[in-house]
Amino acid sequence: MTRAAVLGSGAWGTTFAAVLADAGTDVTLWGRDEATAAQIVSERRNQRFLPDLDLPEGIAATTDVEAALDGADIVAVALPAQILRSVVADWSGLVPDAAVVTSLMKGIEIGSHERMSEVLADVWSIPDERMTVVSGPNLAREIAARQPTATVVAGAHQEAAELVASASASSYFRPYTNADVVGVELCGAFKNVIAVAVGVADGLGFGHNTTATVMTRGLAEITRLGTALGAQPDTFSGLAGMGDLIATCASPLSRNHTLGAHVGRGLSLDDAIARTGGTAEGVKTSQSIQELARAHGVDVPICDAVVAMLHDGAPIQEVLNALVSRPRKAEGV
Repeated sequence: MTRAAVLGSGAWGTTFAAVLADAGTDVTLWGRDEATAAQIVSERRNQRFLPDLDLPEGIAATTDVEAALDGADIVAVALPAQILRSVVADWSGLVPDAAVVTSLMKGIEIGSHERMSEVLADVWSIPDERMTVVSGPNLAREIAARQPTATVVAGAHQEAAELVASASASSYFRPYTNADVVGVELCGAFKNVIAVAVGVADGLGFGHNTTATVMTRGLAEITRLGTALGAQPDTFSGLAGMGDLIATCASPLSRNHTLGAHVGRGLSLDDAIARTGGTAEGVKTSQSIQELARAHGVDVPICDAVVAMLHDGAPIQEVLNALVSRPRKAEGV
């Protein structure tokens, strides 16, 4: 039996652990909070992050990271993007030498502009053949309720991607493999920024036309930056691209959409973060993506608008006016 360790007992980490268990994988979930670990073991619940949803019997939970990693064939990591490096830095010697490492995270590190798989590979010295990424339309609560969805497992080496895919495939969770790690991972990070913008539009009271416009032009930005970084164009019309963008922008379960809506209704960023609860990765990732785009000479006006609203103190109406007054051009340019 394949053995997996999932590091991070938030909503997505707990959900992915449940997915693995339902697929027949032996899984241990690690988290810092002793009460959460105890509740998962004794009650099959994580009331803090997935209230009132039952977890499968096959999940073990612990606060001992060494115990969680011991003998793991797969190490899946679901921690907030901007603290990832500092949290996992001391665990390098604990990761089994042959384990496939899987990033479940969707962010770009501030300062280094590294994707989460690059951070893990750097800190843990993981070679390409053991590094994978999971991304797609994966709203945690819906999957924890065993609603059908699909996802993408990306890896430069098919064998590693197939291991993770086979360990997580079930009647409600369908993983597809993909070799385009850059494209899949960038989609997962950038779509959070677009979801914030869509949320702002919703908070302002705009309708479906505006939402569709922001999403479509947002996908164009993601594609421009992705291809500049060497990603494959087809990735952006797939599950990790358009699929994840639709789910994150349209659902009230999305923290990024929710935060944007609070900002659109007039809340300050601090108040919006407090009201949203949890981590909305698009807030800080917007700055990282803006810097990354500028370094590669790529135009990302919606991302620029999110940064202006969230971090530069620009009035929302001023930002909207700037977006609308941009020079006209051919759509595909």
